[in-house]
Amino acid sequence: MTMASSKKKLEGLVAATITPMTENGEINFSVIGQYVDYLVEEQGVKSIFVNGTTGEGLSLSISERRQVAEEWVTKGRNKLDQVVIHVGALSLKESQELAKHAAEIGADGIAVIAPFFLKPWNKDVLINFLKEVAAAAPALPFYYYHIPALTGIKIRAEELLDGIQDKIPTFQGLKFSDTDLLDFGQCVDQNQQRQFAFLFGVDEQLLSALVMGATGAVGSTYNYLGKKANQMLEAFEQKDFSSALNYQFCIQRFINFVVKLAKGCKAEPAKGRDT
Repeated sequence: MTMASSKKKLEGLVAATITPMTENGEINFSVIGQYVDYLVEEQGVKSIFVNGTTGEGLSLSISERRQVAEEWVTKGRNKLDQVVIHVGALSLKESQELAKHAAEIGADGIAVIAPFFLKPWNKDVLINFLKEVAAAAPALPFYYYHIPALTGIKIRAEELLDGIQDKIPTFQGLKFSDTDLLDFGQCVDQNQQRQFAFLFGVDEQLLSALVMGATGAVGSTYNYLGKKANQMLEAFEQKDFSSALNYQFCIQRFINFVVKLAKGCKAEPAKGRDT
């Protein structure tokens, strides 16, 4: 058994953390400790996904990404169950550097998005990239972050998972941020003998993914709707599908409101990088 496979399985709700900024667009490290307490105490969320899409990781410098990761690991120690760091980058060397750093600071896992400028043109090319990154942190569980709407890479997750542990021994699961439930369902169906984490990333469709066999979820709304989403998970676990559906509709109403609101306004540049 590898060190990575002996670690606790990532499951349940995982908050994709926001990177707090000052008015000048600098990272506001001072509030991360309070952020951890809020997630645990108010939302019942004890695992996090750092420097992903919500955290604007790809808009931060490598130095900033390292500092953000360190702060979350430090402040989350003895409070959070798992801190997974997204280390994907367009540069293989930078991604490897971030992966190695995540291991050094005591992160619980790493995740990698596919490089999306000079795109891998088939499964083998993509797996080779992921393999090289994973090898930089051989003791850490490795997760593939599948988000084709942003990467433009249409390689199906089901195809990618076929035989992936032979190439990447530390592979532990998938963050699936896509609405293709056929692909997601087949990821689960074709890998039932493996103890993979199937983490769904489309918050407004989580109940559908639970029916398909999702073992957890990574999303931005769990920062502030974690309590409600946890109630949905509990209802689903108890086979109270009517209540679970009501909780999902409640979450959808909130997200729908935010989506409509966002169409009428533009975020201020001082509040983040991706504007």
